[in-house]
Amino acid sequence: MKKTFTLCCVAIIAAAPICLSQKSQSKPSKSAASESAITDLEKSAWEAYKNKQTDAFKALLSKDYCGVYADGTKTLDAEVADMAKTDLRDYSFADVKVAFPHPKVAVITYKATQQATSGGKDISGTYNSGSVWVQHGGKWVGVFHTETKVQ
Repeated sequence: MKKTFTLCCVAIIAAAPICLSQKSQSKPSKSAASESAITDLEKSAWEAYKNKQTDAFKALLSKDYCGVYADGTKTLDAEVADMAKTDLRDYSFADVKVAFPHPKVAVITYKATQQATSGGKDISGTYNSGSVWVQHGGKWVGVFHTETKVQ
C-alpha cells in the first residue's frame, strides 16, 4: 500500500509540468487574437476621431467613458465636442502592449505619434497613451483613455 501511494505521488509530480505546459501553450494563440482585436478597436477609435465620424466613435465607447488629460477629465460628450475643433492629420502607434487582467477587461498601452491641431494650437508630438476596454454582452467598449505628452 505504501509503495503504491509513493508511486502515485511520483506519477502526479512527474505529470504536473506536462499538464501545465500544455495549458500555457494554448494560451498565447488565444490572447494573440484578442490582443489584435483590442489593437484594432483602439485604431478604429482613432480613425473615427480623425475622420470626425461621431456615431462610429460613440459606438466604440461606453456611455460612462472617461478620458484623463493634462487639461482635465472628459466625458464621452466632451470628447465628441473636442472632435469638432481638432484636426488630427496623421498618427501612428509604437510599443503596443495589451494585458488582460480579467477575461473581460483589456488594458492597452502604446506610444502615439500624432500630427494635429486643436483649437488652432499645434498639439503634434509623441504621447504615452493607455486605454481600458471592457467586454459587455460580447462587445468590447472603451471605458477609459489617457495620454501624456513625452517631454
